[in-house]
Amino acid sequence: MINKIPNIKNINKNNFFLLAGPCVVESEENVFEIAEHLIKVTEQLEIPFIFKASFKKANRSRLDSFTGIGDKKALEILRKVRKEFKIPVVTDIHTEEDAYTAAEYVDVLQIPAFLSRQTDLLIAAAKTGKAVNIKKGQFMNPEAMQFAVQKVFESGNKNVMLTDRGTMFGYGDLIVDFRSVPIMQKIGLPVIVDITHSLQQPNQASGVTGGSPDLIETIGRAAVAVGADGIFLETHPNPSIAKSDGANMLRLTHLEELLVRLTKIRKVINTF
Repeated sequence: MINKIPNIKNINKNNFFLLAGPCVVESEENVFEIAEHLIKVTEQLEIPFIFKASFKKANRSRLDSFTGIGDKKALEILRKVRKEFKIPVVTDIHTEEDAYTAAEYVDVLQIPAFLSRQTDLLIAAAKTGKAVNIKKGQFMNPEAMQFAVQKVFESGNKNVMLTDRGTMFGYGDLIVDFRSVPIMQKIGLPVIVDITHSLQQPNQASGVTGGSPDLIETIGRAAVAVGADGIFLETHPNPSIAKSDGANMLRLTHLEELLVRLTKIRKVINTF
């Protein structure tokens, strides 16, 4: 599946692949700073890499939360990243119209977890011909993801990935059930673990989502150890001022040491 994505590199290195970038496009300067650092590190470690950034944020806790700099402006920045660095790009979509619009600018369309059962959205994403990454709903068991996959397959698109981003635990926390990785792999698709959103603490009384970024490496190590095909993470030069999901982001300066350790774990796993 991954080798069908344009411009993806290092696919024959037997490493996990990485979807990473900022939560949302904040500015061209911010996006390029993050992309350049990610490219440098992933090339050194021979990690297949897809740059990630949402062109807008449609699911926000409060009405006054940041939603984006404008759809067209953000998508043009993603196109520029794709063109100048010759790397694949993934972005979230929320509506059927988003699917057809974003497909003109990126290589992978991502279905947010809360929308993973939305039939019309899945069909629209499939019909663009782009690769589709479906995030498992926080409210869904892993076995049920086969039906989301079928919607895309039966719409003529077999280039699908699945991502686990945790399961709701009470009202304001998430847990990662690592049994989900082999269960979803039985569907026959690459399975990714989102190691930053999995550490969110949603639905806070303040209206601002919390998080536990100190546990990012813990989740990442476990994901690689159980055989996840890919890792998803969000990163920012200064998470404290990020305009979305800063509470659970990885600081950009910590990225290299994390990926070095995860790559070492992968090499050990490959010996079994």
